This record gives sequence, C-alpha cells and structure tokens, in this order.
Amino acid sequence: MPQVQPNLTQLDPVWHRICAEAEEAVAKEPLMGGLIHAGILHHKSLEGALAYRISMKLGSPEMSEQILREIADEAYRTSPELVEAARADLVATYDRDPACHRLMKPLLFFKGYQAVQSYRLAHWLYQRDRKDMAYFIQMRTSEMFGVDIHPAARIGKGIMIDHAHSIVVGETAVVGDNVSMLHSVTLGGTGKEDDDRHPKIGNGVLIGAGAHVLGNIKIGDCSRIAAGSVVLEAVPAKKTVAGVPAKIVGEAGCSQPSLTMDQILKTVM
Repeated sequence: MPQVQPNLTQLDPVWHRICAEAEEAVAKEPLMGGLIHAGILHHKSLEGALAYRISMKLGSPEMSEQILREIADEAYRTSPELVEAARADLVATYDRDPACHRLMKPLLFFKGYQAVQSYRLAHWLYQRDRKDMAYFIQMRTSEMFGVDIHPAARIGKGIMIDHAHSIVVGETAVVGDNVSMLHSVTLGGTGKEDDDRHPKIGNGVLIGAGAHVLGNIKIGDCSRIAAGSVVLEAVPAKKTVAGVPAKIVGEAGCSQPSLTMDQILKTVM
C-alpha cells in the first residue's frame, strides 16, 4: 500500500498555532490580509516563512529578494540547527517580552527577532567561506534593523533582543544560550587589537539597555548587567554589576535573570 505523507502543519504545533493566529488576524483586520497571507499563510513551514520574510526585508536594488530567498531556503534545508535556533528565539521572545501576545508577532513585526535570524543566515554563509555575501547581509541587517552583528560572532539559541535599536556585536564576541538584551547594547573591543578582542557572554545573562561590555572578558552564567553600565572587567556567575565602570553590586536576584527580565536593583540597607 502507498504510504500516506503526514501533514507537517499538524505535526508542528508552533507553526500550527502561528497559522491559526494569522487566520484570526486576517478575519479581524482584512486590510492586513495581503501581508499576512504572503508572510505566513502561503507557506508550509516556519522556515519557509522565515526565508520569505528575511529576503523581503533585506532585498534591495543591489541584491534581489529572489537571490536572498534561494540562499535562505538552502540554509534552512541543509542546516536544521538554524531552524532549531529560530524556534528557540521565537519562543524566547514570546515568553519574555510582555508586549508579545502572539507567536506570529516576532515573525512579522519584531525587528529584534528578524535581525537575529538575518545574522544567523550571515553566520551560515561566513562559515562556508562565502564572506562577501555574509558581509552584504550584515550591512543590510544594520541598515534595515539598526542591529550590527559581525557574521563571525557566535551566538547561541533562545536569544531575545527587545526593541533592538543600536545593537553592536563584534567579530570575536561569543553569546551563550538564553541571553536577553535590550536596546543600545554594545559587545565591543577596547582598541585596534586584531585578535580575540570581544566579550564572552555566558548562558542566561540579562544585559540592560545602553550597557557596553568591552574587551575580551567573560561574563559569567546567569549574571545581570544593569542599564547604562560600562563593563571592563570579568563578571562572576550569578552577580549583578552596575555603574561606570561597572562594579559588583549584589547577587543576580534569581536563578535565571534573562528569563524573568527583572532589572530592578535592590538596595541593601
């Protein structure tokens, strides 16, 4: 007997929910129908929708949407880890951002999520020695989203960048899993060194708005960097640092600061 092919949408609860949200959104606001159908409902999977969305956002007179779509389709087809990371980032944004009430919102509207997926595509190209194309995507990501992540940087899964304005991540930076950061964060160097010169951010770290972490320093797992801080020295795990230059001001306040998103500094009398 011939084998019956499974319905992939039914086997994928995340994508099934996104499609259900999209249909509800079109019913509520018909004028959004063209955008939502093109961005979600015309696709059979999350990776198909992502490939379309990235190519539409980054396409330009210099590089067509079709070429970028073909690159993204190849990346998602040959590298399942990209799709896994995209799903983890999507769930992270939904879980941590109080303004995110539907899974479809990051895919369609949140430039932080879209910028991270664009970086992941650039990184995929960079690893395959297609560096000029990777740099082009880095440039377009910076132009479109205000997020400048070098394609050689290494970034883990479950990343949430809230608001995503003026984000800079340098070439030799490393960011662990389940990290949350807000706008105007810089993970940069301290001069013109040409070696390993950027921060190493551990798992579960929360980086507040306007924080700058500079140099080849390690930020320990589940630590917390207060908004506006300038961090020039290593930070132990599960500590909170604040100030210019940043100093340890207490414990992280919880086991997973990047998940709770609690940025209040508790004053100890």
